[in-house]
Amino acid sequence: MAMYAPKTILFHTLICLLLTMASQSKASLDSNYYHQTCPHAEKIILQTIYNASMHDSKVPARILRMFFHDCFIRGCDASLLLDSTPGNQAEKDGPPNISVRSFYVIDDAKAKLEMACPRTASCADIIGIAARDVVTMSGGPYWNVLKGRKDGRVSRANETINLPAPTFNVSQLIQSFAKRGLGVKELVALSGGHTLGFSHCSSFESRLRNFTSLHDVDPSMNNEFAQKLRKKCPKPNRDRTAGELDSTSSTFDNDYYKQLVAGKGVFGSDQALFSDYRTRWIVESFAKDQSLFFKDFAASMVKLGNVGVIEDGEVRLNCRVVN
Repeated sequence: MAMYAPKTILFHTLICLLLTMASQSKASLDSNYYHQTCPHAEKIILQTIYNASMHDSKVPARILRMFFHDCFIRGCDASLLLDSTPGNQAEKDGPPNISVRSFYVIDDAKAKLEMACPRTASCADIIGIAARDVVTMSGGPYWNVLKGRKDGRVSRANETINLPAPTFNVSQLIQSFAKRGLGVKELVALSGGHTLGFSHCSSFESRLRNFTSLHDVDPSMNNEFAQKLRKKCPKPNRDRTAGELDSTSSTFDNDYYKQLVAGKGVFGSDQALFSDYRTRWIVESFAKDQSLFFKDFAASMVKLGNVGVIEDGEVRLNCRVVN
């Protein structure tokens, strides 16, 4: 059996440690990542998002949803932005993502960044910064976005089946979020992103008619609210644009949680958060204290932004195609 001197063992240990640290550092994120290489990156993105939102009030909700849907599949690697090819159907064409819109806003920001600092800012970072900006612009919290993500090269429509569905119960939601390293509090906080935007009838109409053999309407839904939704979503429904807006759909606030307490959650998965003892207390605390919701939402967005950070990606020149 070979014997090694203590100094030799220490040397090999240090080498191994340094190699491990070097490997990890490739995937480490930093809020000042572009400070030297592209100092105006965040300003360029903010201006692009602001201008687009002035022309289309739906942009903030769409960008925030884009961030969620990107990060939940393969991590935050901008795989959602890739277009389908003759040989591959990409994520954006998967059933849950058909209604994801406003990709042109990210394209616009990327084009401006390529002029200012070519081959530097990743599409994944652009989505992360844009998601923060739309929340802040809509009256929500601000947080420092950690940057340095690389863009993925793989995007498959069939993987979108792993997105949490609007029909999920709390056990299914907890399991889905846990796979991304997110806990129960992060689940409830991030669900508050539904305070912005619009829900299509197809996402919740199963709660309005023939819910079960005992109940025509989901009993967890406020009856007056249910009747209002039934009028908006008649059967048959020929209006594909029909649906329901959050009561403060263009303002980022804690009204979402107040609506859940009142039995006015639109998605079954939303209302389930108030019906289940594991999440109800968090819903109630956010409904009472908006500043607490803002603090936990910001922290949860940072944690979600760390999901699936890749070492071997690239910085795409065009967010719709791999280099």
